[in-house]
Amino acid sequence: MKTPGLLFFALLLALPLGAFAAGQWVGTPAPTLKLADQDGKLRSVQDYRGQWVALYFYPKDKTAGCTEEAKKFRDRWADFRKARVMVLGVSVDDVASHKDFARSLALPYPLLADDKHELAKAMGVLRGFGPVSYASRQTFLIDPEGTIVYHYPDVDTGTHAAQVLNDVARLSAKP
Repeated sequence: MKTPGLLFFALLLALPLGAFAAGQWVGTPAPTLKLADQDGKLRSVQDYRGQWVALYFYPKDKTAGCTEEAKKFRDRWADFRKARVMVLGVSVDDVASHKDFARSLALPYPLLADDKHELAKAMGVLRGFGPVSYASRQTFLIDPEGTIVYHYPDVDTGTHAAQVLNDVARLSAKP
């Protein structure tokens, strides 16, 4: 009967610590790390000052939920551009994996390769057990001045792109 206790303890350790402090990022400056996109071009959130940025982390290229989320952002791309929102997807997959994933889905936005886990660690979204690491599905909405204004610790892949657009519209309408 000790196995269930050990399993519970292991699962407890794997829980996202950010879930206990989801609001900790709001009001802080966006990260400054530069990561290579699917074409090998170095990019940073700071490259998009003056516009909104949806920095979304996802676990793995070419998995069902990640594919659905990427397609939802792609399908609303014209709406994101109209609202002056740059979408940046991030996972711990490498550039080659991102290149294949972006090409297969015709993604019009960059996917950043965090294969050294730097950004995922800095943002508190790196998860895993043993040798397996991944970025948990979370998004940070960054305003045109470079400040994180919203943290989505729980994401529904089917509705998240619309949720981000609605939040940008609401926040942009504030006096």
